[in-house]
Amino acid sequence: MEKIIHIVRQPYEEPYHINLIFEASNGESKGQLEIYDNADQLKRIAEALEGFSFNGTKHFVWELGSEKSKDNFAFYFKCEFSLLNHSNDCVIGIRVNNNRNSLSEFNIQCTPSELNKLGQLFREFSKLEKETLTWYGFSGEVK
Repeated sequence: MEKIIHIVRQPYEEPYHINLIFEASNGESKGQLEIYDNADQLKRIAEALEGFSFNGTKHFVWELGSEKSKDNFAFYFKCEFSLLNHSNDCVIGIRVNNNRNSLSEFNIQCTPSELNKLGQLFREFSKLEKETLTWYGFSGEVK
C-alpha cells in the first residue's frame, strides 16, 4: 500500500458548499471521513500548496468540526501540511474522527514538489467539474 489521498465530491449545495468523502493512507495507516465545507476552501488549499514552501507557506491547516462533545459536531477533520524544520521534507498530518466510534491519526511523509502536485490537483478539482481527486505523491489525477 502506498501513500494516497483520494477525495470524492458528491453533489450538494454547490457552488457554495461541498460534500466530500476524504480518504488517505501513508501505506501503513488509513482513514476515511465524510465532510462538508465551503467550496472556496478548495481554492485556498490549492493556493497554499501549489508553491509550498517557495511562496513563504511552511504550514497550512485544513480543519473542520470539533472533537469536544459540548460543541455537538458530527465529525472532526484535520489535514495539516508542514515543512519539517531544517530539512527539505514535508509531512501531511491527518486526523479524522466521526465522533462516534472511528478515529484515525497518522502522517504522510512527502516533499515540497509532491505538495505542489497536490496543489495543482486541488486547483483543477476546485472548478467543481470533476468528481474525484487522487494523489499518489508525484502523480495524480482529477476525473
